[in-house]
Amino acid sequence: MQLKFCGAAGTVTGSSHLLILDDGFKILLDCGMYQGAEKEYENFNANFLFNPSEIGVVILSHAHIDHSGKLPKLVKDGFRGAIYSTPATQDITSILLLDSAHIQERESSFTNERHKEEFENREPLYNSEDVGTTMELFRTINYNTWFGVHPDVDVLYKDSGHLLGSASVTLKIRRQGYKDFMFGFTADIGRPERPILRDPDPMPACDFLICESTYGDRLHMDAPDEKEKFLQILNDTCINKKGKLIIPAFSIGRTQEIVYMMDQLANENKLPNIPVFVDSPLAINAMGIFMQHTECYDKGILSYMLKDPNPFGFKTLKYSRTVEESKRINSEKGCVVISAAGMINAGRIKHHVFNTIEHEENTILIVGYCADNTPGGRLRRGEKTIRLFGKELQVRANVQRMESFSAHGDYGEMIHYLRTQEKNKLRSTYLVHGDKEALVSFRDKLSAEQFIDVNIAKFGETITL
Repeated sequence: MQLKFCGAAGTVTGSSHLLILDDGFKILLDCGMYQGAEKEYENFNANFLFNPSEIGVVILSHAHIDHSGKLPKLVKDGFRGAIYSTPATQDITSILLLDSAHIQERESSFTNERHKEEFENREPLYNSEDVGTTMELFRTINYNTWFGVHPDVDVLYKDSGHLLGSASVTLKIRRQGYKDFMFGFTADIGRPERPILRDPDPMPACDFLICESTYGDRLHMDAPDEKEKFLQILNDTCINKKGKLIIPAFSIGRTQEIVYMMDQLANENKLPNIPVFVDSPLAINAMGIFMQHTECYDKGILSYMLKDPNPFGFKTLKYSRTVEESKRINSEKGCVVISAAGMINAGRIKHHVFNTIEHEENTILIVGYCADNTPGGRLRRGEKTIRLFGKELQVRANVQRMESFSAHGDYGEMIHYLRTQEKNKLRSTYLVHGDKEALVSFRDKLSAEQFIDVNIAKFGETITL
């Protein structure tokens, strides 16, 4: 049996791992899109390291585009099998993929019109029709239920606490002439004691494990300090300086968490009476899905909803759907704007940053992971200029970072999660989904914890299990 690392190996995004059984049946774990600007991955999204028509089944861990974003491309190029996910993952994936298709269609049309004399037309990876065809292949499975994908393979989803519907994946594999064994894929490991979602549910003991490493070299801020720091930044920017607090946030997960925290502050009479805008149609659509899937909520938010039935709405909160509503925010002062994309590499947030970053009274608050070569990554590194819409902009706004909002566990939280594994059973661990520093650091930390044979996966590498 073989395992091939087809994405998020040596980098953070583009999760995709291929398991080839002894009889040749191929199982694809995630099919994600690369979101960055590293030169060696510039053709990643347009190509596969395998023949899509030969894939028997896809096991999807969760809906984030870096895990699901190439599914329509897979289907377009010949895949016809089933795509398994949890019910909430299916619902979120549908709106994320449609949004991805619309972005590609717009960008393709813009690029072709602007550069029509220079080169041939550039086509999107897929369109809305391809997304519709893809969603017809989905099959949903609840947490904690074994299901078969092959006569010799059963699969189990456990709640990973990372995103609504997110799951770790465990495969129970029967092999003729060999002892049955367990193959695990953590996917993205969530965080304990975070708002909205339940804590990560440990996986069964595995013989082989693919493990994420996004924050393998750092620790997050504690939640009480996080809320106080957020209030301090908000008051300093919006009240004292009469400026704008711009928060680039992923439409699904991060936006809901920030809105929920502000809803709590409002009920505690700590939130200033200022306008708060959620300027992301995708985030607005996601709010409805979040309210439909309360089965994924932790006890804290369920108890909170007994007093406040809508944890994503308070008096000064305004949701902006239309372009006209988004443009009107430009004239506002002393307000908060939450908008996507979280890396400032697409969406309406680019316009808000463009209009505010050269003014000292404003603050850009980075609340999650940003790939190094994205505008968000450059701000996170402290660069003094960034380029947006063809213009080099001076960074005069105050740039703050609060990565404690991240839905990824830090190295301490990931080690705590992995301690439920039986170290004398776990033969090999393969680290993915991290930059080089995080991968090396997390490998060393796991080795110090007495995990044996901890490896950093290489892109395109095939190993025999």
